Amino acid sequence: MVLGKVRSFTISYDCPNENNIPVYASGDSVSGRVTIEVTGEIRVRSLAIHGRGQAKVRWTESRNAGSNTAYTQNYTEEVEYFNRKDPLIGHERDDDDSEEDLTTIPSGRHEYPFSFELPQIPLATSFEGKYGSVRYWVKAELHRPWMLVMKVKKEFTVFEHIDINTPLLLSPQAGTKEKTLCCWFCSSGPISLSAKIERKGYTPGESIHIFAEIENCSSRMVVPKAAIYQTQTFYAKGKMKEVKHLVANLRGESLSSGKSESWNGKLLKIPPVSPSIVDCTIIHVEYSLTVYVDIPGAMNLTLNLPLVIGTIPLHPFGSRTSSVSSQCSMNLNWLSLTLPEQPEAPPSYSEIVSDQQRRNNLATTAVRDELERLFEGPLFAYIQEFRYQPPPVYSEIDPNPDQSSQNRETNATNCSTR
Repeated sequence: MVLGKVRSFTISYDCPNENNIPVYASGDSVSGRVTIEVTGEIRVRSLAIHGRGQAKVRWTESRNAGSNTAYTQNYTEEVEYFNRKDPLIGHERDDDDSEEDLTTIPSGRHEYPFSFELPQIPLATSFEGKYGSVRYWVKAELHRPWMLVMKVKKEFTVFEHIDINTPLLLSPQAGTKEKTLCCWFCSSGPISLSAKIERKGYTPGESIHIFAEIENCSSRMVVPKAAIYQTQTFYAKGKMKEVKHLVANLRGESLSSGKSESWNGKLLKIPPVSPSIVDCTIIHVEYSLTVYVDIPGAMNLTLNLPLVIGTIPLHPFGSRTSSVSSQCSMNLNWLSLTLPEQPEAPPSYSEIVSDQQRRNNLATTAVRDELERLFEGPLFAYIQEFRYQPPPVYSEIDPNPDQSSQNRETNATNCSTR
């Protein structure tokens, strides 16, 4: 009897989104199918899937123990989130030589569906780093008698959602720092930096509005800058390893001595990056906005503002959506009032104005006529002339100078007096 051959052995997922990318969260159902295409007839002992999710950290450090001796220390740590096996055909047995309980698969293409639920616990977001990773996958194993086990593996992505519409992540972040440069016994004026952003939580693709005040009272030329950094921290056996990456940056104008600069919502866009990882015990992924003053020949004046990159974007009203909606519903209750079916006729003039009011109005009209005679024209014309004056004559000098320019002149005066 001539047995057939396995032509292809693959795994595919039933993607729950429009982008056809297998992305899931804790508690979601992961479903898909194992596809086997064979030429001829094959006999199978079992076909099973193995679903697993884990975070793993690994790095090595070399140490010298003497002049001619050295040793390498390995640091490894693992956190398992789930580990399960589900049979699709037959069952696994240790006696591989037995001919019992074999399943015959005829020639052609065959699909075997599978489905399982992710655990209802916080799952770390899928991540690939220099010294560690967080991975989720499904592996299929095909057991046949007298042959090696065929294996195929395919990963899927897990996002642990971070909602930035919380009071903590909607709170503004701000800070102030100052530095004085010294050279032997001489010291110049200080360099001051104040920065603020609207909130702590953002999502990829958003732009951060940076508000900052930079004042240079030193004798050197300085440059204000801002940057977003990603910090990856790995933990194993009581040790830690840290990797820092530049995500995005911007540069301000150079400031000479006595000059200052204001950033009124300077934009810094967040590129596509992985979300923050805060719930994993061995891998942390954190972000920060660094606003700093680049000082040549000295340590930079640096201000760090923490960031959290989430997955659920900002709602129009933030975390106050429910309260605002309730206010709107309360304010719009008048819409539910119904109009009368037959509108009433308007009241007559005599029903509203009494004889005494009519006599007073006549007296007021006489006074107005007397005023118009004195002014040789209608009184209303003078009122209109007062309310609608012509625009001022054009001038190159701004009669209302910008506040920021006044602040620069004031800051320059302050630097000179310090």
